[in-house]
Amino acid sequence: MAKSDRLFRLMQLLRTLPQPVKAADLAERLEVSRRTLYRDIEALRVAGARIEGEAGVGYTLVEDIAMPPQTLTRLETEALAIGLAEVQFRGDAQLATAARDAMAKITATLQENQQRDVLHAVSQVYRFTTHVASAVDITAVREACWGERALQITYEDRKGAVTQRRIFPLAVLYFEYAVMLLAYCHLRGGYRSFHVTHIRGVQPLEESFRPHRVRLLNDYVSDLRRRLGERGEDLTVM
Repeated sequence: MAKSDRLFRLMQLLRTLPQPVKAADLAERLEVSRRTLYRDIEALRVAGARIEGEAGVGYTLVEDIAMPPQTLTRLETEALAIGLAEVQFRGDAQLATAARDAMAKITATLQENQQRDVLHAVSQVYRFTTHVASAVDITAVREACWGERALQITYEDRKGAVTQRRIFPLAVLYFEYAVMLLAYCHLRGGYRSFHVTHIRGVQPLEESFRPHRVRLLNDYVSDLRRRLGERGEDLTVM
């Protein structure tokens, strides 16, 4: 691993791990010797990071050189803490980790009194229901949405019927009791919402639908408005 990459990882570990962090824990996670770790700590200090502590005691990141200072109100800090805690509960493993890391990075940019607001936020997120994890790695689904590429999925419906679908994934939707994948389904010739927990297999395809994504989303919203209008309901698109 290049030294620059190692220093970046070390900074992130100092942001996210409970402090003070023991040198042995940092060295193990970075897969380096303690001597190399001590040199890396000194390199970060020379670069401007305020890291308190020493060998045998542990290290605490007090001031982060990589993040510009942020000015957030206490209420804005509270909102961030609640929102990212919700993502940690609802998201898949990678998304939950990303939310935790994002909160650590944001906290590192705050002044010391604002950091205390994060640690002692008065609003907390608790869920007494068990979040059902997807049987497949949803990262591939999310990457296909970002990359605007088709997917071949194996899908099991509520009756247990299993079908192969070639789809254009448009968005991952987080509802109260389910995570859904909105897509254009070529098998059905229309828009479908797939329960992520019912997807049994995912195969990324090279086919791109990038020139058509905006049109597909607009067509879906228009179709949804029409169907809701027929039922006397309304849809407000933010």
